[in-house]
Amino acid sequence: MRVLFASSEVFPLVKTGGLADVSGALPAALIEAGQDVRVLLPGYAGAMAKAENKQPAGSLGDPLGVGAEARLVSATLPGSGVPVWLIDCPELYDRDGGPYQDANGFDYEDNALRFGLLSWTAAHLCTEGSPLAWRPDVLHCHDWQSGLAPAYLKAWNVVDRPATVFTIHNIAYQGQFPPDTVSRLGLPWDMYTMAGLEYWNTLSFLKAGLVYSDRLTTVSPRYAKEIQSAPFGCGMEGVLASRAADLTGFLNGADYGVWNPADDAYIPHKYQPADFVAGKAANKAAVQAELGLAQDPEAPLLVIVSRLNDLKGMDLVLSVMPAILQQGCQLAVLGAGDHSLEDGFQAVAAVNPSQVAVSIGYSEPLAHKLMAGGDMLLMPSRFEPCGLTQLYAFRYGTIPVVHVTGGLADTVVDTTYDGLMTATATGFAFEHANAGAFQWTIERALDTFRQKDPWRKVQSSCVCQDFSWNRSAERYIALYRALAG
Repeated sequence: MRVLFASSEVFPLVKTGGLADVSGALPAALIEAGQDVRVLLPGYAGAMAKAENKQPAGSLGDPLGVGAEARLVSATLPGSGVPVWLIDCPELYDRDGGPYQDANGFDYEDNALRFGLLSWTAAHLCTEGSPLAWRPDVLHCHDWQSGLAPAYLKAWNVVDRPATVFTIHNIAYQGQFPPDTVSRLGLPWDMYTMAGLEYWNTLSFLKAGLVYSDRLTTVSPRYAKEIQSAPFGCGMEGVLASRAADLTGFLNGADYGVWNPADDAYIPHKYQPADFVAGKAANKAAVQAELGLAQDPEAPLLVIVSRLNDLKGMDLVLSVMPAILQQGCQLAVLGAGDHSLEDGFQAVAAVNPSQVAVSIGYSEPLAHKLMAGGDMLLMPSRFEPCGLTQLYAFRYGTIPVVHVTGGLADTVVDTTYDGLMTATATGFAFEHANAGAFQWTIERALDTFRQKDPWRKVQSSCVCQDFSWNRSAERYIALYRALAG
């Protein structure tokens, strides 16, 4: 079966979060299962530089009137060899900042055009006018940036069109633009209604994907239920409730070809997941040395690899910092986000340099080192569609401390007496997203940490977890077959 993925980021070409990991790993798993999968991605400068085996693939013209021709470039993803098509349009994608924002953290003013072209191209490759001989049986769109693709197919009345699937990775990001964007993107005004593209007097890319796709999926079963009501639906709960029969939650997977301490190129001391004690101790010492933390093997090392915003519960972390530090903990933070939270973490680190280290931005090598050296992973997210970081932490024997929501609830089993006795506990979880509950749960984890035997039992349960992409790939293949016949 031929499947076209449309995504705004794909690891290892460009990454800001879990969307990139999914868009890189799921196609590889589908190909391994015998499917013919191609990935469509904007040709950001960094992505163009990293992609391998680049070849011209055809012209797209200037469909949105940006004043420059857009071209397709055929390439492959480094490492996996997954086929990828990059939209080469330097006027839209050759920027100094990230894929969505400039170097100062502001959204690009022409994001509607930048991701309108991604959506237009995804739809165009499904028509007879495509410059390619390859045509998909299924168009699989990911998040708001590709949400207009099913709308274009509807607007063009494509008769022999592929089945369409739209995956919600995080419904909080919706791609809303002024009404005049409708005509600017070449869409008919009769689609700009409450039953179509319109959302509170804006054009919503996300709503377009929700309304015009044949099937909707999201990245965990619990999140699929949560987003059908407020506040998790972020205003789209009515649309989602009306399409409940077409909405399914498929749990994301972990790419163990990338996240595996036995052959992780980024960590200084490799170790087998089943024999983690000495390897984790050596990596913990290395991380402490690299980040300037006190060289203390008995100090609990808490790690964070996350966007720094309130949705991820990072304000809760700052609230409990005094208690964490009083308990003798160390904290290593890797992430970027709200400037106030960045400043808050950096201020704490400046006063407590032997206990707190903060790295603003994203570093793939450091993320791996924190997974290998950390004792606990903090994920107090208020909302978490799936979460991949806790899945990576499992494999490295780093125990998650999480809020019970979305995919965190689907993957982390709280450490209770029964959980310890049955060897099913894989973390520490709290129900209510407030600082008191979070602090109490960290203290529970610290109490277990100081009792080596129970702590090792939980770690052993963690490293035995199997969240490989194979199971999710099988479920997607079943969905594709049901839709495409």
